[in-house]
Amino acid sequence: MKDLGRQIAYWDTVGAEKTFTHPVNLGWLATVSRTARILDYGCGYGRVMAELSDHGFSDVSGVDLSPALIARGRQLHPDLRLAVLESPPYLPYSPTSFDVVLLFAVLTCIPDDDAQRALIAELVRVLAPGGLLYISDMVLQDDERNRGRYATYAQQFGTPYGVFATDDGAMVRHHVIVELHALLPDFDLMDERQTSVVTMNGHPSQAVQLLARKR
Repeated sequence: MKDLGRQIAYWDTVGAEKTFTHPVNLGWLATVSRTARILDYGCGYGRVMAELSDHGFSDVSGVDLSPALIARGRQLHPDLRLAVLESPPYLPYSPTSFDVVLLFAVLTCIPDDDAQRALIAELVRVLAPGGLLYISDMVLQDDERNRGRYATYAQQFGTPYGVFATDDGAMVRHHVIVELHALLPDFDLMDERQTSVVTMNGHPSQAVQLLARKR
């Protein structure tokens, strides 16, 4: 996964100390069995996994490409099942291994269109028919600071509009919502909501959450 793979150095250094804040809407999971097989792809230090575990979900796994984030997660939550993802986006699981996959603030870290599609295809592979994909990610912001960053990078590099570098060196992407919808041809969109988050660098921002069911 070309654009994501080049950033392992960031997530193993500066990124390993970040705080992630995208909220979990537990109401969306109210009808999911507490024994459902759940995967948190891009789990970071296990924040979302711990919240799910605290609410009774008993079969939760997490993967992340950053050994430093996984090590942090194992120290914070030694009871959780966390693993380093060796060859993103490819997962060491058989087809239909999971009933729910969570993808929280992951697509923002994958600027490239093809790399995003490759990730979603891999999640389709490991999701059981009727399984749920829960995405939380960043949308285009309407403030002057972000508009300037989007325009600068689009002009210089021809990247998808909304791609830019943070002040501390991460390449990230903010999305038009229809771009996220377009990633889900194998799913039926069940629900969608806007939400407010604080970015990993402490800026208030707008995000979107999508709940989709695999056909």
